[in-house]
Amino acid sequence: MALLNAPRDDDAAPHRPAGAAASAQAASALARAFADEWGRVVATLVRVTGDWALAEDAAQDAFASAALRWERDGVPDRPGAWLTTTARNAAIDRMRRDASQQRRIRDHAVLARDTGEATAPLVDVEEGDEVQDDRLRLVVTCCHPALPLDARVALTLRTLCGLTVEEIARAFGTTEAAMSKRLVRARQKIAHARIPYRVPRGPELGGRLPGVLAVLYLLFTEGYAPTGDAVVRDDLTGEAVRLTRVLAGLVPDEPEVHGLLALELLHGSRRAARATSGGDVVPLDEQDRSLWDAGLVGDGLAALGTARALGRPAGPYVLQAEIAACHATAATPAATDTGRIAVLYDELTRIQPTPHVRLARVMAVAAADGPDAGLALLPDVAGDLAGSYLLPAAEADLERRTGRLERAADAYRRALDLTPPGPARRFLERRLGEVTGVE
Repeated sequence: MALLNAPRDDDAAPHRPAGAAASAQAASALARAFADEWGRVVATLVRVTGDWALAEDAAQDAFASAALRWERDGVPDRPGAWLTTTARNAAIDRMRRDASQQRRIRDHAVLARDTGEATAPLVDVEEGDEVQDDRLRLVVTCCHPALPLDARVALTLRTLCGLTVEEIARAFGTTEAAMSKRLVRARQKIAHARIPYRVPRGPELGGRLPGVLAVLYLLFTEGYAPTGDAVVRDDLTGEAVRLTRVLAGLVPDEPEVHGLLALELLHGSRRAARATSGGDVVPLDEQDRSLWDAGLVGDGLAALGTARALGRPAGPYVLQAEIAACHATAATPAATDTGRIAVLYDELTRIQPTPHVRLARVMAVAAADGPDAGLALLPDVAGDLAGSYLLPAAEADLERRTGRLERAADAYRRALDLTPPGPARRFLERRLGEVTGVE
């Protein structure tokens, strides 16, 4: 069998525009397919083969084949089925080259049949696992408590979202080599510990829930803080919302799940207003609120209402959703209940005193009580954020709001020294130009 076999004819009824048009159509379709299908293809192959590295490699082979074949032969009507079939065939070829896999292939010959995605698993999907969503199984497996949190997040970003090792390393502030080793260790841990590929029920899922929520939250926030040029990556944010919805259906009595869903929807409602047509960041108080998605705001408030109705003390996701709701329900920046937001951040800081939460509380106090009140609190968080551009950027913004423009310019310059290329850097450069009068 060739390394990259074609799928069945009924999986593809290609359109064949010529020349540059074909190339552009294929490139656009491949980008959409990567955003929509990477996680599905990898998750299916993990279930089928039980080999995480093989699943990723075979998925990469399939997308590489698509880059060549779709331009030549046309884009198939069902790109996801084409990619899954091609990836499965690539996995078989890789396994055949490994003599130790021969028996497994013979025992599971169904793998060789082009039968769409209904493929028998080579790994155990335990009886009683009623969740048929391979991608949720993938997240929950990545979030096994045997793995450290950073490994859970990194593995999810790699396997489910297809981020490169380089992108994940940048997000974690480490080297590509170190991140590669971390991912290898995580996959080996799953294999050696025989961590089951399933979504547990009852107390076992409850015990794993905080880790799952943390990964879904970081998946969503990675979509709003990408390492490339985009301000928002809809593939990451959309997948986080989809998986959180599935999870909310599985554990309807967990307020934090509904709180996270509310938070994602309320933040997602502002997507169209977060950037200019040129891809530059638009801060919250300057956004055109007519661009906010009222439907998503309504859905977010409904999810928050569900969390409240469960009658338990608010956790970090519910509190953040409450803060987002204060913004989402304010007709104008001036109408925002900044006092309530400051109180909510006080509570959030009490239960989750991370550096970023503490800095957000400083900015909330500044919004409620004036920029000088925020500046007075900045030294309290300086040690935790040393080396991050966020601290001098916050200082610059507060000095700008007081009208002390020379101090603001100095702080913007210090922030730019620490800011990598991308939307955040362009925003700070624009602010520096505003306070210095140099465009």
